[in-house]
Amino acid sequence: MRNWVLDGSLIVASCMKTGANSVPTWLEEALSQGHRFWVYVGQLQSTRTDLTRQLTESGADQPEATATSRLASFLSRCQWLAALAEDGDVLAEADLIGAQLRKAAARLDRDSGILTDDPQRIAQGKPFCTVARLQERSTSSDGIAFIDLASQQDRIRPALESALHRVLHHGRYIQGPEIEALEKRLADYVGVEHCVGVSSGTDALLIALMALGIGPGDEIITTAFSFAATAEVILLLGARPVYVDIDPVTFNIDASLIEEKINARTRAILPVGLYGQCPDFSAMRLIARQHGLALIEDAAQSFGATQDGVRSGNLGTIGATSFFPAKPLGAYGDAGACFTNDTDLMTRLREIRDHGQSQRYHHVRLGINARMASIQAAVLLQKLTVFDDELVMRQRAATCYQRFLEESADAMGIILPTVPPGNTSSWAQYTVQVGCRDQVQAALAQRGVPTAVHYPAPIPVQPAMLDSSGQYPVSARSAQCVLSLPMHPYLNSATQQRIAEHLIQVVKETIA
Repeated sequence: MRNWVLDGSLIVASCMKTGANSVPTWLEEALSQGHRFWVYVGQLQSTRTDLTRQLTESGADQPEATATSRLASFLSRCQWLAALAEDGDVLAEADLIGAQLRKAAARLDRDSGILTDDPQRIAQGKPFCTVARLQERSTSSDGIAFIDLASQQDRIRPALESALHRVLHHGRYIQGPEIEALEKRLADYVGVEHCVGVSSGTDALLIALMALGIGPGDEIITTAFSFAATAEVILLLGARPVYVDIDPVTFNIDASLIEEKINARTRAILPVGLYGQCPDFSAMRLIARQHGLALIEDAAQSFGATQDGVRSGNLGTIGATSFFPAKPLGAYGDAGACFTNDTDLMTRLREIRDHGQSQRYHHVRLGINARMASIQAAVLLQKLTVFDDELVMRQRAATCYQRFLEESADAMGIILPTVPPGNTSSWAQYTVQVGCRDQVQAALAQRGVPTAVHYPAPIPVQPAMLDSSGQYPVSARSAQCVLSLPMHPYLNSATQQRIAEHLIQVVKETIA
């Protein structure tokens, strides 16, 4: 069990025992073991009142100020648990606060507990529990998280919950005020004139192609190694994806192979910023200009990265990104955005995302329903407040991996990721290359290290996108050896060292 709601009486007793520090040893120890502690907002008033009273009775100087100071110290190590409307539906209960605590704890997860020193509540059994029982429990930590969204949420919880409640109360769930605010923030961040919020990264790519008039008979040059959505949107419009193999160092489209694929039917180049860094846009812009082609940037993984000082999303005719929850900037559901400096394209993008309407019930072109939900925009606005800091933390985590792995990498046949000069990476993934990848992945799983494969097959061999007209040897080889390790801003170096040690040991055993 990892989530614990703290009963107010236990907080008061702890503050009385620990004095000015007000962070008891048991709390510090449990926090170091990965437990998370929550304080129910509905008990705040009574908790401060009870602590002030006990301090007064003990003869403490300035009991009110002392109570406030001690509570602030104690609560700084905990998370606030909001009181929701359902918590008021307990009037028939003999123990109103106890019933509210049970409802609040149940929202966390079914195994969460309530720590208390109240004998009557302890007698009720689960979910009530004493500190002594907590200390008796196993101190073994949970497995390593591949992506840790909970720590990020802890960091922005008050503002996030407030933002979500504003949406619930104003009721403009589609095209609410959050959408316009987010579009302006994102446009400023990327450095473009226009941002159009949409319902997913896939829809961002789709409406970008639609805004350019892509259709049957057209050809779009794209990478052979990416998530299927990149090619899927081309095929959905009746156009043909023309695949290009990848650079073996960055896994991004090899720009030197693009020009030979261009013919009279070619309309656009659609590169992907795989794993968090951008492909060679300076070369691709030159090719696009020479041949009169649009350049569509799939920035689903590279949002937050830069190339030659320019942010991803602003490197082509249209930039398209995803805010899928696992992305460096992720919503709490599907969402995406398009970026452009072209006002005419912006108008088309906005119309297409809303059934082709230029105004209500006036449809000037064929479109789709690709509007972003206001609630997702509310989440993204709050996440943007910590995004730059999280990019720094991701870079720190990537550097830490390099430090732990580089000494053994060559001997073990492990190839570490490389970021070429001029690029910065958002480190959407930290992806290494290893031989016997599937065996290594299985062995790491047995040791509690989660990994992922991005991606197990090139797009042209996928049944729905099969294309046997070309050979893609680098993509095929990469699909057999890429392995993504846990990566997020809240990785600590001790965890990364464990991961690195497990990886080195597993590879050593595999190649022995």
